[in-house]
Amino acid sequence: MNQMDTIRTALKSQYHTSLAMFQEALERCDESLWFDTKAVNAYWQVAYHALFYVHMYLQPDLKSFQAWEGHQKDVQYANGIAGTPKKDSPLPLLPTPYTKAQVQAFLDTCQSMVDPFIDSVDLANPKSGFPWYSCSKLEHQIISIRHLQHHTAQLGDKLRNAGSTGLEWQGHL
Repeated sequence: MNQMDTIRTALKSQYHTSLAMFQEALERCDESLWFDTKAVNAYWQVAYHALFYVHMYLQPDLKSFQAWEGHQKDVQYANGIAGTPKKDSPLPLLPTPYTKAQVQAFLDTCQSMVDPFIDSVDLANPKSGFPWYSCSKLEHQIISIRHLQHHTAQLGDKLRNAGSTGLEWQGHL
């Protein structure tokens, strides 16, 4: 196995492991926590936001980006996490809350994209393909995995604060 094959294998393993931990966070959340708005961002918002970027970054570049079929686009903050309201926008701030079943379908889509994308992407490309990241495609994929892990940890913390135990750690698949 050459060095690039080793890197591809590691990236796929870490994406799938991170998505498996995310899956556990999704399964363990009950309906009351899913829609709870006591925190700044509800559980569904963090979950959708995490997958929104996994999905986006499993595409070659911003120009190639095709939103998930269940994506609600006619809102100010389509990624699920609100920023400052846009004063003159007639659009709602956020999408209608996604259900767990919708987020599960989105997760399934993302899981199915990992291997084909990692097998075909030019990891040696010095450009990420996204104007807000000035890094290589390889580093961009590592950033994407870290972003997913960051939000999975937030979901695990929400579960723990609601009286559940934390998520099971998984190192690799």
